Formats: sequence, C-alpha cells, structure tokens
Amino acid sequence: MLQLKPLDEYVPIFQQISADVSPVVLLNVFQAAAEDIPALLKAWEADANWMKQQPGYISTQLHQGIAGSTVFMNYAVWESVAHFRAAFTHPEFKESLAHYPSSAVASPHLFTRITVPNLCVGP
Repeated sequence: MLQLKPLDEYVPIFQQISADVSPVVLLNVFQAAAEDIPALLKAWEADANWMKQQPGYISTQLHQGIAGSTVFMNYAVWESVAHFRAAFTHPEFKESLAHYPSSAVASPHLFTRITVPNLCVGP
C-alpha cells in the first residue's frame, strides 16, 4: 500500500484539492526500496494510464534520480484542480494504491506557474 507523506506539512494535498486554480501541475515525489522499484513502476504505469483517460488530464512525465537513486518524480499537468480532484478522489484510483509496494512513499503536491520577469512566463 502506498504511503502518502505531505511535501508541505502546512498545506498537504488534501487541503490543496479544495482550491480553484487552472491549470495546475502535480509534482509527486516517490521513494521505494531498491528491490521494490519494479513493483513501484508497474503500479505507477497502471495509475498513469488510468489518469490519462480522465477528463482534464493533459500530460505526465516520470523522472528517476541519477547515480542509483531510488527517488522518482512525476510531473503531471491538469486543466484544473477540480479535474485533478475528481480523479485523485475517485474510488477506483484510491483502490489502486494497494498495488504499490509497502516501502513506497509518495509526496504529491499541486503547483501553479508564477511570473518572474525575464525568467519565467506566468499563467
């Protein structure tokens, strides 16, 4: 079963999903024991394929830490928090968390783009 650990202990994902923001980026950092990486990837792939079919889903990309790291980062783009919330709280998705290895920990967090002059283009 996937364990959820807040990336921001003051504003966890369950508080964020009540916001009204569009578009939104999910950053989800995963960690698992080295021997559980194949099971983590299999469970993540199944979840990503399910999410891909949900309204408001735009894209996702999984990254792995280098040099033998057991840390993964998923970057997913959604049309809105409302769309993400509907998928994230869907009973079918919640049930899928049982397919992750017991050593797996995820820290999901939602972000929006900001503007920094001459560097970053905002919404």
